[in-house]
Amino acid sequence: MTTMTTLARTALMPAGIAGRAARPAVVTWERLLPPEPARAVFDPGDVAGLPEPAKRWLTHAITPGTPLARAAILEMEGRIRLQRWIPFRAVQLHVPSEGYVWAARARLGPLPICGFDRYAEGAGEMHWSILGRIPVMSAVGSDVTRSAAGRLALDAVFVPTAFLTPAVVWRENPGRSDWVFADWTVGNETHRLEIHVGLRGELLSVCTTRWANPNGRAWGLYPCGGTLGEEVDCGGITIPSVIRAGYFFGTDGWDEGEFFRARLTQATFI
Repeated sequence: MTTMTTLARTALMPAGIAGRAARPAVVTWERLLPPEPARAVFDPGDVAGLPEPAKRWLTHAITPGTPLARAAILEMEGRIRLQRWIPFRAVQLHVPSEGYVWAARARLGPLPICGFDRYAEGAGEMHWSILGRIPVMSAVGSDVTRSAAGRLALDAVFVPTAFLTPAVVWRENPGRSDWVFADWTVGNETHRLEIHVGLRGELLSVCTTRWANPNGRAWGLYPCGGTLGEEVDCGGITIPSVIRAGYFFGTDGWDEGEFFRARLTQATFI
């Protein structure tokens, strides 16, 4: 357990990706990071009574005896669409019941764009700049906070052990035997995740209705999610390693709404 804490604190930090642009995010990162690793461990009996797709996923994703991690540090690389697809590297601390920090470095032609998205203590923020000095976008307020809360719920699937807590309410998905609903309450709003589970227990997709203004539309609730592929075993916790995400998932607008394609390169659980 001590080794896990050491790894988590020496894993890539926001400043290692986004430099000076991520300094405010480092404070949030330190506040969110659990002070010590999980002590309780997974027993397959923990999933008794859950809907069948949920049991299939969690027993596939978590090896018996694995500590019930409360957070994950995810390192990734891929392409993000900002009018056109551009490459990025990023690191994310995700604590499903509390918040997240996602710090990234992208490149638009010769210019690096650095910054972070975060949600903590009931507030969301986005802050991005060129060369860490020239502001590109800075956003706070109720709309940003509500949208960030939706992302907090969506990205929880990368910490499958968090789905064994009372914070999650499971519901059957009538007529769809490989799908299940998981309700997360963040702030004053409940986010219903629709999770698609494969025959082996692997995650295939996740979606929710998220507050956003995709592609300049008016703020409102839009389907948001994506597909999940391949897998990596991170010392007893198995998660998808290939992600395609965006708005209008599952609709005719997916080609327009998809904005994120990434591969996880490292994951550390705390």
